[in-house]
Amino acid sequence: MQKFSELPYTRPDIAAAVEEYKRYSEAFKAAKTFEEAKKVFLDAEKLDTHLSTIASLCSIRNTMNTTDEFYEAEMAYLNENLPNLIPAEKAMKEDIVNGPFRADFEKEYGAHFIAVLENDLKTQDERIIPELVKESELSVEYSKAAASCKVDFRGETCNFYGLLKHMESTDREERKEAFEKWANLYEGVSDKLDELYDKLIEVRVELGYDNYTELAYRNMGRLDYTPEHVEKFREQIRTVITPAVDRMRKAQAKRLGLDSVKYYDESLTFAGGNADPIGGKDYMVGQATEMYGALSPETKEFFDFMTKYELFDLETRPGKHLGGYCTSLPEYKAPFIFSNFNGTSADVDVLTHEAGHAFQAYLGERLIPIGVLQGSTSEVCEIHSMSMEFFTYPWMDKFFGDRADEYRYAHLCDALAVIPYMACVDEFQHEVYKNPKMTAKERRGVWRSIEKKYMPWRDYDGNAFLENGGFWMQKQHIFLYPFYYIDYALAQICTFFFYDEMKKDRESAWARYLKLCKAGGTLGYFDLLHYVGIPVPFED
Repeated sequence: MQKFSELPYTRPDIAAAVEEYKRYSEAFKAAKTFEEAKKVFLDAEKLDTHLSTIASLCSIRNTMNTTDEFYEAEMAYLNENLPNLIPAEKAMKEDIVNGPFRADFEKEYGAHFIAVLENDLKTQDERIIPELVKESELSVEYSKAAASCKVDFRGETCNFYGLLKHMESTDREERKEAFEKWANLYEGVSDKLDELYDKLIEVRVELGYDNYTELAYRNMGRLDYTPEHVEKFREQIRTVITPAVDRMRKAQAKRLGLDSVKYYDESLTFAGGNADPIGGKDYMVGQATEMYGALSPETKEFFDFMTKYELFDLETRPGKHLGGYCTSLPEYKAPFIFSNFNGTSADVDVLTHEAGHAFQAYLGERLIPIGVLQGSTSEVCEIHSMSMEFFTYPWMDKFFGDRADEYRYAHLCDALAVIPYMACVDEFQHEVYKNPKMTAKERRGVWRSIEKKYMPWRDYDGNAFLENGGFWMQKQHIFLYPFYYIDYALAQICTFFFYDEMKKDRESAWARYLKLCKAGGTLGYFDLLHYVGIPVPFED
C-alpha cells in the first residue's frame, strides 16, 4: 500500500459495473452447488469493495477541501450514478434470501447475515433512485454551505472550529463574545440551512414508506428495537440523568464563582481554565503512537499502520469540511481519521474516539471476510469509540502533563452532561418527521420546548436567535445522518459499564472490549451485548 496522499483515484465506470453485477446475478441463478454460488457471491463482494473504496477515497478528498472542483465534480458523478447499482445488488440479495442456498449461507456466515440482507431488501427500491440522488446532492450542498462560514474574531479569521478555543477562555467576556459570534454565524446562514432542511425532509418523506421514521430505523439497521424503545430510553434520561447533570451545573457554577451557569459558561470546567494539550499535532501523534504501543499488541500494530501510511487529516483550515469522522478504504484494509484540531482537549478526544472506530475497522477488515459484517450498527460502533476514550485514561499525562487529572475529570463530566442533549436531538427528529410540514419557525419552537425538557439549566442570556430555538442548526447529524445521535447515548451507557469494570479489573475489561471489536457486525445489537456481557441500555 502507498501513503494516503499517493493513492490513485480513477473515476469508476458505473454503467460497466452495473452490467458486471448483472452477470454475477445471472451466474448466481445458474449455480448448481453452494460452492459455485458462494464463489459468485465473493466475486460480487470484490466489486462492492472496489467501488466503495473509490467512493470513500473521493469523499475523503472532497471533505479535505470542499473548494476542490475536481473532487466536487467526482462526488456529484458518484452520487448520481452509484444508486443505479441498487437493482442488480437487490437481485442477488433476493437470490440468497429466497434461493435454494439460503440455509448454506446462513450456516457459513450466520443468521444475522440473512437478517441484514432481508432488511436491505426492504429499503432498496429502484423507484426511489431519483430521491436518493437528490438527497445526496442536498447533503453536499449543506456541507459546502457550512464549511464556507467564517468570521473575524479579535483579528483572527475563524470558522466554527476556530472559535472553540475562545469559547473555553477563562475570560468570561471573551467566552460570551465567541459564543455570540458563533451564534451569529449560524443566524447568518439560517435561511439557507432552513431551506436545505426543508428540501431534505421533503425528499425523505417521499422515499416510499408510510412514514420516514420507519425507513430511517431500517436504514440504520435497527432490527432489535423500535421508536417506542427509544422513547422509553429518553424518559430514563429525563428522570435519571437530567437531574444529575443539573446538580453538576450548580456545582460548576460554584466552582467558577458564578451565581449560575450561562450557555457560554458550560464549556469551562475550571476557573483556572480547561486542560489543553501541551503540544501540537505532530507531538500528539507521537504521544499517541507511544500510548497505543503500550495499551496492547493489537493497538500497537494498528496505530503503527495508521502512521506509516499517513491515514490522518487532523488540522483545521479554510474550506475543510466541519467535524471529525472515521471512515475506511476497504480494498486496502485501511481506516482513515479526519478531524479539525483547534488546540483544545477535543483534539485528544479525536485521537481516542475516532481511533476507537478505526481500531475496530482495522480488526474487522482482517478477521471477517464479508464487508456487511465487518462493522456493526452505530449504537455498537460508538461503544468501540467511546470506550477507547476511557481505556486511554492512564496515558493522558502524555498529552496534558500535570493537568491530566483535570482532563479526566472534565471528560467524565462531559460524557454524562452531553446525554440529555443527545435526547433533545433524537426527540426533535422524531417530531420533525412526524410533522414534516412544519415551518422553520415551528421547528425552532419545537426544539426550544424539547431543550427545556431535557436541559432545564440552559440559559442563553437573552440571545434572541438561540432563545427562539436556533441551537439545533449546529448539529450536522440532523441534516446528514437522520436519527443518528441517540446511538451515542446508548453507547455511552455501555461505555460507563466498561469504565466501571476497568477500574476493578482492567485486563478483564480490555478482553471484553477486544472481543466486541473482533465480533464486528456478525450478531445483532442485543446479541452482541449479551455476547460480551453488557446490559442492554433499554432496561431500567
